[in-house]
Amino acid sequence: MAIYQIVEIGSDVLREKAVPVKEITPNIVKLLDNMLDTLYDAEGVGLAAPQVGVSKRVVVVDVGDGPIELINPVFLETEGEDIDDEGCLSIPGVTGQVKRAAKVKVEALNRKGELQVIEGTGLLARCLQHEVDHLEGVLFVDKAAKTHRR
Repeated sequence: MAIYQIVEIGSDVLREKAVPVKEITPNIVKLLDNMLDTLYDAEGVGLAAPQVGVSKRVVVVDVGDGPIELINPVFLETEGEDIDDEGCLSIPGVTGQVKRAAKVKVEALNRKGELQVIEGTGLLARCLQHEVDHLEGVLFVDKAAKTHRR
């Protein structure tokens, strides 16, 4: 496995809409493995492929309950409202208050090409929304009411 360099704000790939994955190849599986290694090395809770310089609709998340891998994620439902602090591995040292849905339901493929539905509240809901935003070229600072340096 490998640890990727995390791309930081200012890089064009963070502002592009990521390309859908057409086929789950060994390279996509390797990307998932390396993204998880990178996530754990950086002590984060979520990572989207654009954050490692890859314009693909691929996300990995682990909020403490084990890894979740999402290929071509789509929100099926969002519900409620929650405002809390967020940070981002691509914007080190900055946090901000962001309004998100309190509950989400996401559909995506796993590494085997199987369709899965993930439901989340709390940190998982926030993380899923944050990472899918990355796939759209949106950063949390675009949505934050105000930001501050840590």
